[in-house]
Amino acid sequence: MKYVYILESLDSKHFYVGITSDLRARLAKHNAGEVPHTSKFGLWRIRTYVAFSDEALAIAFERYLKSGSGRAFAKKRL
Repeated sequence: MKYVYILESLDSKHFYVGITSDLRARLAKHNAGEVPHTSKFGLWRIRTYVAFSDEALAIAFERYLKSGSGRAFAKKRL
């Protein structure tokens, strides 16, 4: 199972989109400062996640959420 997730910083000013097979462990790594891109923005919470049984679909959805139209979709719908 693959999870595409959106994290929100506790100050609600920053968002991060990622993919993982272990959502709890990945969130712990983000909050422990082990992920370079998110370490400078403090603590994170999960805003939303979507589970996929097909890894290719999960990768495609993550790529879409990182695009301009995907960011707009996530902001409005997720």
